[in-house]
Amino acid sequence: MAGQTAGYGDLLRTRHAARLLGGTLLGRLPNAMAALAIVLFARSEGAGYGLAGALSAIYGAAVAIGQPLLGRAVDRRGQPRVMTAAALLAAAGFGLLAAVGPDPLPLAVAAVVLAGVATPPLEGGLRALWASVLGDEERVQKAYALDAAAQEVLFTLGPLLVTVIVSAASQAVALIVTGALGVAGTLVVVTSRPSRQWRAAPHEAHWLGALRSPGLAVLLGAFFFVGIALGAVSLAAVAYGDAHGGGPVAAYVLAANGAGALVGGLTYGARVWSGVPERRLRLLSVGLALCYPPLALVPGLPWMLPLAALAGLFLAPALACGFLVVDRHAPAGTVTEAFSWVVTSAGVGAALGTAAAGVAAQHGGTAAGFGVAGAGGAVAMLVLLCTGRILTPPNLRSPSEKDRNGAVEPRFSTTHQA
Repeated sequence: MAGQTAGYGDLLRTRHAARLLGGTLLGRLPNAMAALAIVLFARSEGAGYGLAGALSAIYGAAVAIGQPLLGRAVDRRGQPRVMTAAALLAAAGFGLLAAVGPDPLPLAVAAVVLAGVATPPLEGGLRALWASVLGDEERVQKAYALDAAAQEVLFTLGPLLVTVIVSAASQAVALIVTGALGVAGTLVVVTSRPSRQWRAAPHEAHWLGALRSPGLAVLLGAFFFVGIALGAVSLAAVAYGDAHGGGPVAAYVLAANGAGALVGGLTYGARVWSGVPERRLRLLSVGLALCYPPLALVPGLPWMLPLAALAGLFLAPALACGFLVVDRHAPAGTVTEAFSWVVTSAGVGAALGTAAAGVAAQHGGTAAGFGVAGAGGAVAMLVLLCTGRILTPPNLRSPSEKDRNGAVEPRFSTTHQA
């Protein structure tokens, strides 16, 4: 572990790396805070659970729609202008909701739509910057692993921060702070030299943008089913907690799952891997798929916690490797849009996985809810295993195949600094 820490320390000491990662995580805190903040605020204003949940769901859908659109705008116009304007508009959406409340409803819906659609694509933007900041594929993969592991901490801190703000101030203040954190993190990133100088590689305009790459389409399908697994685990953990005494049991299960992902991501990123990442991603997807089904055994908590940790162990490594493969298969000049599509794909999958696990748990019990997670992991694995020809590494394709698939040039040619 000491060697791993030293390796990540060297990476973060690279000029701009710590600032970019820290700013991006700060700016992405609203993603982890907004759902709970919206629900708590709506409830405090007298809205029922149905309306509060609907407003939160509308926000999530708006984020999914806005990410690839803003990602494409970033690829065309650069990061500072697009991301700064988006962050300010998102904060205005949160502020508007805090000012008007859930009534009148059309205005409340417009506020959450604005806050969601305008969420700046910081996640995709950071991954577009790593190549020019770090320069080496192994170091970029280490950064992806650190990013994936940090997400587990991010989505644990977000709801906790909302709870603290509500206790110290109010639900309305929690909404306003959510928007303000997005602006603060965005400004940290876009005022940095790498963000200001970054430009997407020259590319031919195409209405499909990044989606014209068959390899990227395959990856988005796999991320969608991984998202289903993640959403199902979140819901099934709540059902498990209700069946085992309630209280903080569900939080313990989800914390164990996040801890497993954190350990897996840090361990994966600390090692230098040989071979092409496309093949490695298939192997990681097998590990991910095999670790979800044991959750359906729903044993007592002392056994459930290690099973939950095991289910998370391959998650961050699979995500980190998947990010690298996305970068390799995104058409030239569309890297931010491509990563933003990943966010959308996984987010939509998570929403559907939550809904499906809810139905399954209601009619078949907690084991059925975790069964949805197992099914999502299994289908994600099958998508990757059955599309080996499409996911042939770009540098191993014939020139005619590269032209047909809209594949990128050799690694790291998708971005450059002016």
